[in-house]
Amino acid sequence: MKEVRLLCWNVNGIRSVRNKGFLEWLTRESPYALCLQETKAQLDQLDADLREPPGYYTFWNSPQRKGYSGVVNFTREKPLSVRYDFGAAAIEIEGRVLITEHPGFWLLNIYFPNGKKDAIRLKYKMDFYEAFLNFADSMKAAGEKLVICGDFNTAHQEIDLARPKENSKISGFLPEERAWLDKFISHGYVDTFRRFHPEPAQYSWWDLKSGARARNVGWRIDYFFVSENLLPAVKDAFILPEVMGSDHCPVGLVLTLG
Repeated sequence: MKEVRLLCWNVNGIRSVRNKGFLEWLTRESPYALCLQETKAQLDQLDADLREPPGYYTFWNSPQRKGYSGVVNFTREKPLSVRYDFGAAAIEIEGRVLITEHPGFWLLNIYFPNGKKDAIRLKYKMDFYEAFLNFADSMKAAGEKLVICGDFNTAHQEIDLARPKENSKISGFLPEERAWLDKFISHGYVDTFRRFHPEPAQYSWWDLKSGARARNVGWRIDYFFVSENLLPAVKDAFILPEVMGSDHCPVGLVLTLG
């Protein structure tokens, strides 16, 4: 049996976290794979040791718009295949998707849109959700085993944020966003963290401006989901709130694969 440790982190600017000890942290943690969101960088803006950290294969998806969005997968072993979209060209223009195939599972790193700006962005977010679900369902229908991680930009249930009533009309906790997560789960995807941690006050994002992290007034919007056919391999899921450097903290998953 092989233990596979996966980490996921919205870094809110990879150049920013690099200056806060990111590469040293990566060396200490040494995961099988690390998925980052909101890298906010083009490759030509990065030093070589950040583009390709020692011991890792790297795959970047950055939008044309500089200083915005972007995802990357760092993997210890070379993936069997890599793709940068899920076939919905009209909405995949912001560098939000990276999919790598590994022995026994697919790793989908998705930076889901934020819908707070206005009604147009909220519609974009909901359209993105639906296009993603159609893609994931098609893979699962073909018998593939999926690990889906990233910043979903939605807290699912009241337990997943410190102040649910105050945020019930704010994008990120709107009824339609929460209903989509219900739908997603009903299609056969499992919120791995809640399998191991039913307790409240477990968050992955805190508002920087209000100093919310020190008071743990947060949201759990970063997730590892797996398709139900991979659930027997799930050994652990966790959050690393002690890791600083971003307004998000990393989340993790451990698989045991035969």
